[in-house]
Order: sequence, then C-alpha cells, then structure tokens
Amino acid sequence: MFLRSPLAALGLCVATGAVAVLATAQTAAAADSVHNEYKGRVTAKSGLILRDRPTRSSRIVGKAPYGSIVHIFCKTGGDRVNGNDRWYLLTDGTWAWGSAFYIDNIGPAPRWC
Repeated sequence: MFLRSPLAALGLCVATGAVAVLATAQTAAAADSVHNEYKGRVTAKSGLILRDRPTRSSRIVGKAPYGSIVHIFCKTGGDRVNGNDRWYLLTDGTWAWGSAFYIDNIGPAPRWC
C-alpha cells in the first residue's frame, strides 16, 4: 500500500493501534466474565475463615458468614481440611483463600489457578 503523505501514515498507525486496544479489552472482559461465573455458598455454620494463603496456619484476613454466596476466581491444592485439600481463591472485597470443604459450588467447579 502506498501512502501519499506522512499525515496519512500517522492516521493509519493510530487507527491500527485503536483496533488492537479494543480487541485486547474485549478479550480481557470476556476472560473476566468467565472467572466471575464461579460461585459457591458457605456451609461453615460459624462462618468461613478467609486466609492470605491456602494453608490452615496462614494469616486470617476475614470471614464469610454462613449461607453467603462467594465469588471464586480459581482453585488450588493446599492444606487438608477434613480430608479435602482444595482451596478457592475468593474475589469478594479482598483476594483471600477459603477451604473448599466449606463451600458448595453453585454451577461449574472453578478452574485451576
């Protein structure tokens, strides 16, 4: 393609960059919507303790009440809680880990981290 002026070349570059930015933003938004679809209900009668790592000895950063719906980003292995070594990374307010033993999935099981 032959461009007649530097201004036309600049316009083409700007347009190409804008299309690339929009495509990237749409892909990121689609990925976020998939991750936001993972949900669960807290089954721990006294509430779910939220931790900064998927271990029973890590720092407590919060608590989710019994029966509440939590949004799950992904799952990983960690310390066993009543024989279950799965932990969910929750995205409600703060990123924190909760034992999957105390969360019933609503819909599909979360993806691996």
